[in-house]
Amino acid sequence: MIRYQNMFTQIQLRGPLEAGPPLPAGSFARGELSTYNYWAGKLGAAQIGPIYLGKLGIASLVCAFLSFEIIGLNMFASVNWDPIQFVRQLPWLALEPPGPQYGFSLFVPLAEGGWWKIAGFFMVAALLLWFVRTHRRATQLGMGTHVAWAFLSAVFLIVTLGFIRPMLMGSWAEAVPFGIFPHLDWTAAFSIRYGNLFYNPFHCLSIVFLYGSTLLFAMHGATILAVGRYGGEREIEQITDRGTAAERAALFWRWTMGFNATMESIHRWAWWFAVLTPLTGAIGILLTGTVVDNWYLWAVLHGYAPSYPSTGVLDPASLPGAPQ
Repeated sequence: MIRYQNMFTQIQLRGPLEAGPPLPAGSFARGELSTYNYWAGKLGAAQIGPIYLGKLGIASLVCAFLSFEIIGLNMFASVNWDPIQFVRQLPWLALEPPGPQYGFSLFVPLAEGGWWKIAGFFMVAALLLWFVRTHRRATQLGMGTHVAWAFLSAVFLIVTLGFIRPMLMGSWAEAVPFGIFPHLDWTAAFSIRYGNLFYNPFHCLSIVFLYGSTLLFAMHGATILAVGRYGGEREIEQITDRGTAAERAALFWRWTMGFNATMESIHRWAWWFAVLTPLTGAIGILLTGTVVDNWYLWAVLHGYAPSYPSTGVLDPASLPGAPQ
């Protein structure tokens, strides 16, 4: 008998493949292919399938493929269709948004940002279709729609960066390029241009919720693994048929932290922390350049940051032409 289970010693159960509850009449037929996978079982449930996409899922994947293809082909063309250079330079390749000379124009030449707009359109379409699909799947299964709204929070940040803020600023050039390092370069330049984003209070909140999410997730995961020998992973059973896992976990956190979340409330904590990470980040992005031109000066003005000591060097923000 195995007394103790953890991520390295877990038992993978094998039984009849689970097809799930029947769907309402008129629903798109779900796939029939299901199987077990040993390595998938190392991470989660070992069963793979049945797969259900439906019309919205297929439309979302088609839009995602078109966006991915447009970005990839433009990057490939930028290295003169050389496959070796494409692989070698891929982290530095980019598909850039339209330049400032085009403002927020609807029509932009393809080679000067038009492809970026088309790729962005299909990417956002894919995300929104997937949100609607997720919402509908949850509704038809009689579930709450928490997953869909959490997903939409992340989509809101993406749309803010690529559409809402550029629209408010009146220029597509304010948007983020597609690419790995170009995206990071844009972030660094954005922070420098607007007086250090670390002084943006909503950015600070976003980081708090980001780090808090990882902490809560680690605490919850570690707690359930720690009481896995008492069936702690069977959370619903622990509520209705009390054993020793829930009591030990609660006592541990009261001993070490002073209070404990319940097996239900820890998921509310985690949901809110995760959702507020992109939501507060999006608010901070929206305020940058539209309401606040220099976050450091704003922080000094509101007693949020100390002013630099006098060194005899002129503050660049006080020079003619600097944003006020």
